[in-house]
Amino acid sequence: MGDNDGISASAASSGEDSSPPGACAADPPLRVDFYVMEGTAAAARLKVACRLAEKAYLASQRTLVWHTDRAELEALDELLWTFADGSFVPHEWLTSNAVPDPSDSRQRLPEISAEAPVLLSADSPPAAAFDFVINLAAEPPPFLHLARRIAEIIDGDEGRRRAGRARFKAYRELGIEPATHTLRTE
Repeated sequence: MGDNDGISASAASSGEDSSPPGACAADPPLRVDFYVMEGTAAAARLKVACRLAEKAYLASQRTLVWHTDRAELEALDELLWTFADGSFVPHEWLTSNAVPDPSDSRQRLPEISAEAPVLLSADSPPAAAFDFVINLAAEPPPFLHLARRIAEIIDGDEGRRRAGRARFKAYRELGIEPATHTLRTE
């Protein structure tokens, strides 16, 4: 996170040398970063997800935001339009059952949604690779082999902390050494 976005991070460990089992020598290692926040406000966690999505978009990285809670992902969808003045993060839903709403001028037709640089999904695992996956679900994404980098955002909520520790352990059991970044509000 940059200095101008109101959040600073400090790395506690590095995950650049780890790779998932079965990776080819030519495949870059999967990088997993945990962003740990002190507060428990769900909106703050989603705002960090928005900032990460924006940075990935500006770096021309194909990004997927994965969550199994559709309602919370819908809140993120709305927040991506409003989280910062002057921000623009083109995004769409990656779902096979989405029905276009003609009253929503921001919504594109479903066949175009795969073209957006940032995709959101609560129920449709991707069929193609992504540079960056922002995981908001309680479990690691079921498509690790399709990601080059994964961001996990953990806030102070005890349930999310427990789930985050379980994901951290799961990544380690796969031979991946996650990096941990402590976020603090400035």
